[in-house]
Amino acid sequence: MEVVVQKYGGSSLSTFAKVLAAGEHAAAARLAGVPLIIVVSARGDATDDLLRTVDEVSGQIRSPEVGREIDQLLATGECASAALLALAIGRFGVPAMSLTASQAGILATGHPGSGVITEVRAERVRQLLAAGRVPVVTGFQGLTPQGDIITLGRGGSDTTAVAMAAAMAASTCEIYTDVDGVFTADPRVVPDAFRLPAVDSGIMAEMAFAGARVLHARAVELAAIRGVRIQVRSSLTRGPGTFILPTRSSFPAMSEAEGESMLEHDGALSAIVHDLDVARVLVHSRYGRTDLAAELMPALADMTIPIDMVARSGPAEEEFRMGFTIRRGDADLVRTALADVMARCGASVRVDDDLGKVSVIGMGLLSRPEYASRMIAALAAEGITTSWISTSQLRASAIIARHRVIRAVEVLHHEFAAELAVPWPASRAISGMRAD
Repeated sequence: MEVVVQKYGGSSLSTFAKVLAAGEHAAAARLAGVPLIIVVSARGDATDDLLRTVDEVSGQIRSPEVGREIDQLLATGECASAALLALAIGRFGVPAMSLTASQAGILATGHPGSGVITEVRAERVRQLLAAGRVPVVTGFQGLTPQGDIITLGRGGSDTTAVAMAAAMAASTCEIYTDVDGVFTADPRVVPDAFRLPAVDSGIMAEMAFAGARVLHARAVELAAIRGVRIQVRSSLTRGPGTFILPTRSSFPAMSEAEGESMLEHDGALSAIVHDLDVARVLVHSRYGRTDLAAELMPALADMTIPIDMVARSGPAEEEFRMGFTIRRGDADLVRTALADVMARCGASVRVDDDLGKVSVIGMGLLSRPEYASRMIAALAAEGITTSWISTSQLRASAIIARHRVIRAVEVLHHEFAAELAVPWPASRAISGMRAD
């Protein structure tokens, strides 16, 4: 029987009762004969609590040395979760053992707080499985070539779980969270949003990058590359959740009649997504003919800082101006990354963080310009002013005032309610998949 990887998020382990429930669920699967690997996040708000402690002790100083110590500290949250869940599984008659990332052979590299997994040497995990035990692995972290712990960024436990599933040739990675799956909008914002039975991995990666918190974007990308099928499920209801399918090629073929019914129209839109973790960076140089873009972009890439919605001045303009959006939490890293360039070129950098982003996610949006047009018109009718706008085949996004984001999601979900229908292939693709 193939190995199954289960990942439990912080909300699924936030209380001791939930830890016991997760332990009972995992033990039942193992007693039913399923070889099982567990990956865990820190419990509840443990990571945020540790970060607040860092600010109190370090005075909000950010440097590579401080970043290393922050990673050392944050890793303890997942260590506690793994040990507790291993104890809970054992309580229900199944032997389990907690493993740190280094003990599980998860190697990573990069900058503190944004590590990237390079390899999984899972020999010890295989030994535990062969002995009938359940390995419970710490997510969110890896071991650097220097022997240090490095964390993978917010949501990185999802990536750990997918990487472990890929290393063990597991066909499914079950992600347990506090929602019933992937919805057409955040159900806590739009109560009538509905669950999607299945989502294409390309669409899901775009949703995650645009702000959907249900999955880590890098986890979805890795799953698509390695052919791992993800199932997002609620740790409370144990419903079927949502399947994230590696490619649309996994969808079954349509009959001629069914193909005609959806040709060019059905299933274009998938979800409305919002992001409050947004800041806009504006760079200005008085040396207008100096093209700083060639220096700015590598500096950001070296710090593994993802950027979005880039705009810049043209070659005929007298001043150099460039703007881009980043994660709000990366603002200090951006200032550090650009400090040398700014000083050398006499440029200035300004960060605006009272912003948010709202996005319409779908397939072929550049071929359907009416969606972006309707998006802007619907927001304008509500008195919501958009500043920067960006479109691609999979996403139409707009930057708006932070305090208007939630209302914007409600407006757009209502505007596109009729189009946010489950595509026929996705509804058929999940037939026969395991749901328990």
